[in-house]
Amino acid sequence: MSGWIFLSIILILELETEIMNELLLIGSVVLIFGTVILAYKLFGKTGLFCVSAIATVLANIEVIILVKAFGMEQTLGNVLFASTFLITDILSECEGRKEANKAVTMSIFVSVFFLLLSQSWLLYVPSAGDTMMPSIKAVFSNTPRMILASLVVYVVSQFFDVWLYHKWWAFTEKRFGDKRKFLWLRNNGSTLVSQIINTLLFTLFAFWGTYDLKTIGSIFISSYVIYVVTSLLDTPFVYLARHIHDKKIKENL
Repeated sequence: MSGWIFLSIILILELETEIMNELLLIGSVVLIFGTVILAYKLFGKTGLFCVSAIATVLANIEVIILVKAFGMEQTLGNVLFASTFLITDILSECEGRKEANKAVTMSIFVSVFFLLLSQSWLLYVPSAGDTMMPSIKAVFSNTPRMILASLVVYVVSQFFDVWLYHKWWAFTEKRFGDKRKFLWLRNNGSTLVSQIINTLLFTLFAFWGTYDLKTIGSIFISSYVIYVVTSLLDTPFVYLARHIHDKKIKENL
């Protein structure tokens, strides 16, 4: 009897942990996507450039954490990475292809700068009273591989996403004769395809040799599932951003 009670307690604790992780992930979607829209409303495309660069750097740190939520093992950082696709879609829709590509280029520049700077910290000899260097090394000794993997994947998937977004746009405009309609199609049609490339390449480059094949497969599946969900969830935010853009244009007339 005591064994069943102990097992029940363990299961309850594991369930509570997963529920907490799930609530935190849902909250992070609202917070991060909401921040993207707020940045665009307050600072325009400059705000999106800043959020994209910050999200790219933070996602490369957050991705080293492995959690379990919604019944799947997954790395953190997925929502932050997803927000960069939301940003390029907003820029493509409201500011043009050139500005979307500029956001990608700026994020690459900031990531390279952060990689070089964070690795320089590890070269310092800490004083006798230092207590933080072991923790810094534990985090940032793995960062180069993550950032390098992310940079390669980011360049491929993001430029592809921007290209495909405008291909979908040209197709729907030519097919239906309306430039504004089918925003949901070009948003999801570009992101869902480019996220397959992003998820597959990053999972292989970042975790091959670190985790076993089963865990890598689980990370790939869970990451793409999250990207599918976040892609569908970000569509209203793209519409909201376009509304903000249209309103600013009317106010400036």
